[in-house]
Amino acid sequence: MNIQSNKGDFMASPNKEMLLDWYRQMVLIREFEETCAQLYEEKRITGVYMHLYSGHEASGIGSMAALRDTDHVITAYRDHGIALILGMDPNVVMAEMMGKRTGSSGGKGGSMHLASAEHNFWGGYAIVGGHLPLAAGIALKERYKGTDNVCMTYVGDGATNNGYFHEALNMSAIWDLPVIWIIENNGYAMGTEVERASGQVELHRKAEAYGIKSYGQVNAQNAMEVYKTASEAVEYARKNGPVVIEHVTYRYRGHGVSDKQYNSRDDMSEELRDWMDNKEPINILRSHIENKYKNVEDILNKHDEDAKRLTQASVEFAESSELPTTYEELMRNQYVSSELVYKTDDSVGAGID
Repeated sequence: MNIQSNKGDFMASPNKEMLLDWYRQMVLIREFEETCAQLYEEKRITGVYMHLYSGHEASGIGSMAALRDTDHVITAYRDHGIALILGMDPNVVMAEMMGKRTGSSGGKGGSMHLASAEHNFWGGYAIVGGHLPLAAGIALKERYKGTDNVCMTYVGDGATNNGYFHEALNMSAIWDLPVIWIIENNGYAMGTEVERASGQVELHRKAEAYGIKSYGQVNAQNAMEVYKTASEAVEYARKNGPVVIEHVTYRYRGHGVSDKQYNSRDDMSEELRDWMDNKEPINILRSHIENKYKNVEDILNKHDEDAKRLTQASVEFAESSELPTTYEELMRNQYVSSELVYKTDDSVGAGID
């Protein structure tokens, strides 16, 4: 099942079909993520941590709508929404969340390690900033081959203080690599406000220091604004090299599912209510569609219903799938064979065939 569509349609303004499809994707992501949160509380999804995209939907949807199918996407651990936008089957994603063999990595990757070569989606990385040098490498490959494909790379606000960020951006500038660096600034690096964690609070300016063209800050609760900026940035990157965009957004839950940040401080709860009441990305898009087009309420309501149906179906699929239980499944996809034979006792690795 292909969840994503209309990818790479470079109109200055999205048409009715695109907007309705964006809405479909946004409500699916929200339903999927909120269901995952419930399943984690019920211990039907297990694991160390899980990071949700609720509140960020317009950031991913508006930006990736500017890509072609041949372009690449890579992100950190807040990856479920990105996977669904790119077209990964919700059944396969949910199965991976539950550690089942029908998941995208056979149940061995889990929440933070979603990926799909079919969709040019290279992860899903749990190490903060660890995917950024890989993004530069992906873009280097495309530059070396002489294509005009780009790599859209998402990074959180906290990771902009990480050495990986600065090293990767510096190399992308030196080699004119076609990377769109998107900083998803949701205001908090885990639980610490940006103002307390970064000497430069306009995070896109960190990239400007390396000579990278900046598109500044964008209201990433509005998918139309995100798409307009991303379309310009992608076309620039195809021809000229790296760009940076800072998406100002907000997460509706803590850094991870076990982070109760918003329930522990009254001012945080008030801040959260303001974003949800006045800056809700799904409401902004729905209002825009209803104001622009007539007789669309039934279509929008059907998308709401489909999101619930598809998400519930994904849960049923995952729970009915088997766990990876055999030795062969455990060893599959290992970089080094488990059947190495050491021919001497004197030197580790000597005589390996």
